[in-house]
Amino acid sequence: MNPKVDFFFDKPGQWQEAFRRLRSIILETGLTEELKWGCPCYTFNGANVVLIHGFKEYCALLFHKGVLLKDPEKILIQQTKNVQSARQIRFQEVGDIEALAASIKNYVYEAVEVEKAGLKVEMKKTKDFDVPEEFKTLLDGDPDLKNAFESLTPGRQRAYLFHFSQPKQSKTRVSRIEKAIPHIFDGKGLNDI
Repeated sequence: MNPKVDFFFDKPGQWQEAFRRLRSIILETGLTEELKWGCPCYTFNGANVVLIHGFKEYCALLFHKGVLLKDPEKILIQQTKNVQSARQIRFQEVGDIEALAASIKNYVYEAVEVEKAGLKVEMKKTKDFDVPEEFKTLLDGDPDLKNAFESLTPGRQRAYLFHFSQPKQSKTRVSRIEKAIPHIFDGKGLNDI
């Protein structure tokens, strides 16, 4: 146990009992407990393996390279369609955790083997993502905007492309693009706005 992480388990909240049970299961696997992104993260030789986090409807174990796990029990969930690597096991009560305790350990052990083997997730490149037609037209017609967008980090580019692509209606996509253009010129990402 890492004392720097204790506050996460001690603070009041709806998932505290579940969090503590997940912690005890994961610590039995021999991983190192660290604090990352404000959550307990368990590492092997410095590599992130699994993280405990909670949401309104569920708490979860997030396997950083979950897409590489075999998932024989079909319990891994892709958080959103845009998540490329991580996968979650979700729980709605402590009983769910107890029922899967042995499986949780097996998934953790497999995730450690993925790290030992040095396996990497082939991440899609920004160029592999669809560019909404409305934004493509603007980029083609404005070399300064195209240059500013291409100067952003790949993660910022992808965030904008996801954001612009989500609405079903063209006018909503255009509105989002127009609001973002000044920030793109300032070199800011979607989360920097």
